[in-house]
Formats: sequence, structure tokens, C-alpha cells
Amino acid sequence: MIDAHPLVRLGVRNALAGDFEIHESETRGDAVCLIRDVGSIDVAIVDLRRELEGTEAPLHGNEAIRALRKTAPGMGIVAHGDRPERHLASAALQAGASAYVARTADADLMAKAAWAALEQERFIDPAVPPSGSRGKLTRRQREIMQLLADGGSIVVAARELGLSEQTVKTHTKNVLARLGARNRTHAVAIALRESLID
Repeated sequence: MIDAHPLVRLGVRNALAGDFEIHESETRGDAVCLIRDVGSIDVAIVDLRRELEGTEAPLHGNEAIRALRKTAPGMGIVAHGDRPERHLASAALQAGASAYVARTADADLMAKAAWAALEQERFIDPAVPPSGSRGKLTRRQREIMQLLADGGSIVVAARELGLSEQTVKTHTKNVLARLGARNRTHAVAIALRESLID
């Protein structure tokens, strides 16, 4: 179990202790070294959130998954993400995770994910919307994202939709929050990848 937060590690330990022997690591870098040195780890549960300040050259969650997959190709990996969102699950699975569980999931889902990862089977938190789900953005948000994806700007989107620039900016800010995007370009990439826009 890799997580900087002791309370989270305790919760995961309690969820899995009946079936698994648990080893804990506060940082992803330490976990990669541990697995490289010790080996014989069947399943790693990797926290995808940002590591706490002060860790040396921290590995981001999906980077850590790739490093773990390279270090121990046969090991099952459960990505433990912040939210039950398709783009987070897809990115973790593409990086090499076998399973994805959101932090909002019940303990029994973590156990199911760990068992699936052990068997090298794919498991995705049932709360994650199905691929291509268009319920993530409102109709207006999709319209704005489509115009941005087509090369338009905030000004163009406002003119095309008969809205003020401030209203378009507000919608765009809400889209960034909903998709967990860093900026508009990232939001457009996520929306395209998730088939939220064409």
C-alpha cells in the first residue's frame, strides 16, 4: 500500500488484512525501491494524488504505476484515485494498472479490486461512468468545449452561443473542475478522449 496519509493506509489495511499480508510505504519512490529489492509483492495499491511536499523528486501516480510495471511485470496494480471519473481510470489503466478504485469506494470494492489485480483481471470502480458517457458535462458545457476543440476562443464561443465572455469563462472554469483538467487544452483533450465532444 502506497499512500502518504497514515489514516488512509490504516483503512486499506483494515479492508484487506483478512486476505493479504500488507506492507506500507509513504512514498512511491520508496515503494519502487522496496519492490525492486524485496520482490515477491503480489499487488501494489498506488495512491494517485499528489505526494506531500518535501518528498525528493516525487513520482506522480501514473509514473509510479509505469515504474512498478517495469520493475515487477507480473505484479497486480490497483490505482487508488481521487474520484470515480472515467479519464482518471483510463489513464491509470493505460499506465499499467490492473484495477481502478476511487477513494469514495467501500472497503469491499477495494478488496475486489485487489483480488482482480492479483489475478491480472481488469476491475473498474462501478461508480466510474461508462466510456463515452455524456452525462459528465451539461449541454452548454459540451457546446463550449466543442467550439474550443474546433479552434475557437472564448470570444468566438461567446459570439457563437450568444453569451457574454464572462459566462463562457464561468462555464469553462466549471468544466475544468468537473474533468479535473489543468487548463482548457487539457479539458479539450479529456473531453475528446472520453467522447464527450466530437
